Amino acid sequence: MPKGTNKKQNGCYAAIDIGSNAVRLLIKQLDKGIDSLHFNKVLLVRVPLRLGFDVFSDGKISERKEKNMVRLMKSYNYLMKIYDVNAYRACATSAMRDAKNGKDIIRNIKQKTGIEIEIIDGKEEAQMVYNNHFEYMADRKGNYIYVDVGGGSTEINLLSEGKLVYSQSYNIGTVRILNGATKEEEWERLKYDLKKLAKDYPDTDIIGSGGNINKLYRLIDKKDKKLQRMSVSSLQELHSQLKTLSIEQRMEQFSLKSDRADVIVPAGDIFITIAEILDSKYIYVPTIGLADGIIDALYNSQKSNLN
Repeated sequence: MPKGTNKKQNGCYAAIDIGSNAVRLLIKQLDKGIDSLHFNKVLLVRVPLRLGFDVFSDGKISERKEKNMVRLMKSYNYLMKIYDVNAYRACATSAMRDAKNGKDIIRNIKQKTGIEIEIIDGKEEAQMVYNNHFEYMADRKGNYIYVDVGGGSTEINLLSEGKLVYSQSYNIGTVRILNGATKEEEWERLKYDLKKLAKDYPDTDIIGSGGNINKLYRLIDKKDKKLQRMSVSSLQELHSQLKTLSIEQRMEQFSLKSDRADVIVPAGDIFITIAEILDSKYIYVPTIGLADGIIDALYNSQKSNLN
């Protein structure tokens, strides 16, 4: 449901993506061109609260991180006011879904900051990722699988000849893996589903989403910048190199921040596992993610209400 609707209607929309590793605020402005509508990014703020490290080890979010969430939501609220945001939506994903005190924290944040947070399930998260990519892939033929790897879960959406034929969420994520909280049955479920998809939809390439695959793409020298893709073999080569290094060495040799240097290896494990099962040759990496999908859905919802 759209939140914070403003009478000015200047075309600014915001998304708050509360993930297991980081919390993002994305603000976009609608650009009404002659032939089409598209959004221009106005602001992107990313703060690594790392909620999943609490949840996947202790089952709940610590008091310290709850206080930091309140502070952050106050800051994001002020930023949205500064940019005259018409409407926003704040969505929490895997860590907040699993946190015993997640709903209590959401009520506390609403009371202290005015920000309304929705905990969305894995299916809705996967659907928003797909909707966000639809325009990007509208003119392509063949089979593509959208893979969005987060801190707590991985969303996959299979598109064949322009139509969504499969959508699923798995409790396999980078922070969850680092905490040893990924169940073997979930890995087996993912592999079983992918093997079936590989049989039914051969020659499937991957569209990667999330901060880790974007960083891996930027670190690779040999890539097709025009098509925004890299070969799976080049990712495997880089991943093998990263796995041999300590977190400190990754930070030094690849100029990675600490909150990226640890999760980038399990993210590579997930993408490569999926690519090998599907026998994919390429991974496309458009610079869009869940927050973009939230804004697209928010705009479409408001447009429908006005019609």
